[in-house]
Amino acid sequence: MRLFELLDALELPRQGRDRDLTGAAPLDQASPSELSFFANPRYREQLSTTAAGAVFVRERHRALVPDGTDAIVCDDPYAMFARAAQLLYPERRPVWRGIADTAIVASDARLGENVSIGPGAIIGPSAAIGDGACIDAGAVIGADASIGTQAIVYANAVVADGCTVGDRTIIHSGAVIGADGFGFAPSAEGLIKIPQIGRVILGNDVEIGANTTVDRGALGDTVIEDGVKLDNLIQVGHNTRIGAHTVIAGGTVIAGSVSIGRGCMIGGQCAIAGHLSIGDGCQVAGRSGIMRDVEPGSKIGGAPAVPHAQWMRQLAAIQKLPDILRKLT
Repeated sequence: MRLFELLDALELPRQGRDRDLTGAAPLDQASPSELSFFANPRYREQLSTTAAGAVFVRERHRALVPDGTDAIVCDDPYAMFARAAQLLYPERRPVWRGIADTAIVASDARLGENVSIGPGAIIGPSAAIGDGACIDAGAVIGADASIGTQAIVYANAVVADGCTVGDRTIIHSGAVIGADGFGFAPSAEGLIKIPQIGRVILGNDVEIGANTTVDRGALGDTVIEDGVKLDNLIQVGHNTRIGAHTVIAGGTVIAGSVSIGRGCMIGGQCAIAGHLSIGDGCQVAGRSGIMRDVEPGSKIGGAPAVPHAQWMRQLAAIQKLPDILRKLT
């Protein structure tokens, strides 16, 4: 793709010299035919020595771009680079095309146009697969499940009975959508399993990482709203609701009946206790333990989680403890 062609598609003014772009790369690895971006001050030196053909930068960093590299000035270099990369690298999709001979498709399953189903995949009774959807090798779509248009379910992932997957949603390998939630009632005779009769509903443009599990609701549904991005190895308990465009990093575990607002950012390896409410726009540091409700817009960290500034003071105090103990003894 030519640089000016790319800028036109991004609705940016033409800047620099028109050239062929063959791809994208980090600042310290990019060649003169590749695109890069600068959004983190720690890579300032890499920007000043990059060999990239063009780099997205803010206006205040234009002067750092070396001769031979074109500065593409924009308000948000990281977001603009993401959009450009989508144009340079059309979305990766399973290599299988059409319906494999070894796929098992129920006679009453409804398949849209241009659907691809890989070897060994199973499409259950009364399931619906939308136009252009890809079900990769070994994936299982349960009875009465619904897969949206242009959705991708990668190899060996499971969408269990009755669950709904929105348009353009991506489910990576090994993920399980709609396993039974963890519900047992104690009795004198032991634990009584509570039937998990709800569903999982994934909105449009959701992405579910590899080996992530989203449990079906016990009575109502577990809901993941539009644009949510879940990393690998996340557990979402039954009846939880995650608001639109929230991002959760890997290894986080969320107990049942949690409500997470819109536009939240939750770091990796967090633990969230059940029946809590986390407001819109919250930011949670990695490895935090959330044990009570969180107000909208909060920035928290630690275990148990506290306001970020308080957590920083706690960490600073812990660093001083050895010296304090030496003085006391």
